[in-house]
Amino acid sequence: ILLTGATSQLGHAMLPLLAVAGDEVVALSRGRRSASPARIEWLQGELPAAMPVMPTLDAIVSFGPLDGLAEWLSTQASTPARVVVATSSMSAVSKRDSGVPEDRAVAERLLRGEAALQRECKRLGMRWIILRPTMVYGVGLDRNLTPIARRALHSRLFPIPPGRGLRQPVHAQDVAQAALSAMRNEAVASRIIEIGGGERLRADEMFRRVRASLDRPTLPLAVPSVA
Repeated sequence: ILLTGATSQLGHAMLPLLAVAGDEVVALSRGRRSASPARIEWLQGELPAAMPVMPTLDAIVSFGPLDGLAEWLSTQASTPARVVVATSSMSAVSKRDSGVPEDRAVAERLLRGEAALQRECKRLGMRWIILRPTMVYGVGLDRNLTPIARRALHSRLFPIPPGRGLRQPVHAQDVAQAALSAMRNEAVASRIIEIGGGERLRADEMFRRVRASLDRPTLPLAVPSVA
């Protein structure tokens, strides 16, 4: 199994699942990695252009950019694996009609990547599944909540933004388990699957929970909205 994005938070959650299952894993990393368990082989490379020579693959699980994966597949003359499971994001739909141009650009890139991946998988005869998780958390590598928590531990001030919109954070292990199940289940094919956490929280409540989880006290600091 080729695992791209192996050093991401989803990769960290996925590798133990594959190890328990006894799968042989080729894990892709931009930098050199130290020795790992016998059934995990680390290769240095990056999608789409800086890819090493691949062994024979049964499956591809990609936690990296969709467009990079699709571009690499476009260079393949024959089927590199039977199935590919890749992650997109719920931002593909939630930010599509945003009033913020940067948000719309994110949604457009994700949708283009999804379409390109589907097109290349159809050309190569590969089974594909695209997962759209909501905000992912759980292993301390996210770029949303963890940086705020770390700064708060240093400064002892925890910013509470004014937003009232709903969030549905999902744990990295849940997304990894969904990817593993989709890879194994032959009946799941040509589907985009949305994955959210078990509850919906207002943004301010989500930040309060993060603050409450810290191992030292911090002072809540209400952040005013910017007109």
